[in-house]
Amino acid sequence: MDATHVATVINAPDAPALRDRDARRLANGAPWRWLEPGIVFDIGVRGVGAEEAVRERLGEIRADVVVQRVAERRKKLLVADMDSTVIGQECLDELAARAGVGAKVAALTELAMRGEVDFAEALRQRVALLRGQPVALLERTYKEAVKLNPGARTLARTLRAHGVHVALVSGGFRFFTSRVAAKAGFSSFGGNEFVVEDGVLTGAVVEPILGADAKLERLRELLGELKLKAEETMALGDGANDIPMLQAAGLGIAYHAKPKVRAAARGRIDHGDLRAVLYVQGYQSTDFIRD
Repeated sequence: MDATHVATVINAPDAPALRDRDARRLANGAPWRWLEPGIVFDIGVRGVGAEEAVRERLGEIRADVVVQRVAERRKKLLVADMDSTVIGQECLDELAARAGVGAKVAALTELAMRGEVDFAEALRQRVALLRGQPVALLERTYKEAVKLNPGARTLARTLRAHGVHVALVSGGFRFFTSRVAAKAGFSSFGGNEFVVEDGVLTGAVVEPILGADAKLERLRELLGELKLKAEETMALGDGANDIPMLQAAGLGIAYHAKPKVRAAARGRIDHGDLRAVLYVQGYQSTDFIRD
């Protein structure tokens, strides 16, 4: 396709298969081609403004649409949030539920992810509610509650097989990020630390707290370490503390995200699972490294 930009249309996993006539209608005379028949196709377009036009033509089709420059499609670095992005849970909420303070912590989490309260202060307040809980509760929470989102291992392992550095950049806690990174196959990880004394949580967090600024800084560090340009990077997240890194990356994807995040990011995935992030970059299922 002779076009400067590509619009990738990715069907919702539980939706009826797309047909040739669906693709032709959505392309509206522009060149198009299947990446995966029935699932995803590309439309050659002339600029990012084409996304709105394609979305308007979706009608009842539940699909994601991401537009980007053809020349910058394949990325060499992915930085991804963990909670509610790579995994389907908020680890602190799950931990709090087992500590008997689930409702209080979940309410603070929701406000923080929507950007309605300061992330660091909300984190301090949430962890303070866990004071006196045994460290053993962390392992129990991980084993009982923490599950990878569909496509997480395929995403991380496929990108690494193609030479991409895949970083878990989280405002969560290293106890969880280390385990999730190993399970999914990430190249690197980071996170906050609980203060622990005599085998119990003190209710404090090791300062400084890693939040939005730390995520952005880690992206910049990796750019330097890997000698990459910003346009060679992709960021993935769902919460307000992900916005700075989403906007600094070559392509920021709001993944099943809060409204404020969807509005701030250049791309968004509302329906697809994490394999959609591979399709956006032009990978096909024959390229995937599966579980």
